Amino acid sequence: MANIKSAKKRIKVIETKTLRNKMIKSKAKTLSKKVLAAVAAGDKELAATSFKEAASYLAKTGAKGVYHKNTVAHKISNLQKAVNSLN
Repeated sequence: MANIKSAKKRIKVIETKTLRNKMIKSKAKTLSKKVLAAVAAGDKELAATSFKEAASYLAKTGAKGVYHKNTVAHKISNLQKAVNSLN
């Protein structure tokens, strides 16, 4: 356990940030699964709207620093490929 006051504070701050990041990542995964489920069902409209929502949210996570920008680009690209496969 930390003895120095600033080290104790850093531990608290990191715990808070970790919790926030977990919530954001969880929502991102849920939105991605929604897109893939719509693709699997063959529903073009639902897939397109779900993709738009997921891509927007993923871009925000990249801007906030939760995911690296290249990781975000990779995830969006994979979802876009899945949606395009319906056409």
